[in-house]
Amino acid sequence: MHSTLPMSEGKGTAMERDMQSQLRTQPKPPEDCTSMEEVRAGVDQTDRELFALLERRFGYMRAAARIKPVREAVRDEQRKAAVIRAITDAAQSAGLPADALGSIWDELVETSITYEMKEWERLRK
Repeated sequence: MHSTLPMSEGKGTAMERDMQSQLRTQPKPPEDCTSMEEVRAGVDQTDRELFALLERRFGYMRAAARIKPVREAVRDEQRKAAVIRAITDAAQSAGLPADALGSIWDELVETSITYEMKEWERLRK
């Protein structure tokens, strides 16, 4: 899977520029790796991509905090359950550890809610 992240050449933070530079050099796909160096390069690249996706996800949390009119709207247990269910279903279909990924997503969603709540409050001070 090749992903192009929206980062402007020469702009942004040092971390963004470093990530952009590293994104240009794609590691081998897992099935083509023949050494631990190649595997580690792939894992490191995947971690950088996951971080960039998390940055974007938290950007959406900032947008939600800006858009939601009342504090009580920040926590939506039905939405949380649906997000986690979608991940566990996808993990099960892919033969991945569904319970573990469900736990990771539960933590991600709870962290997102906490972040969004703080942002909601910050915007209304």
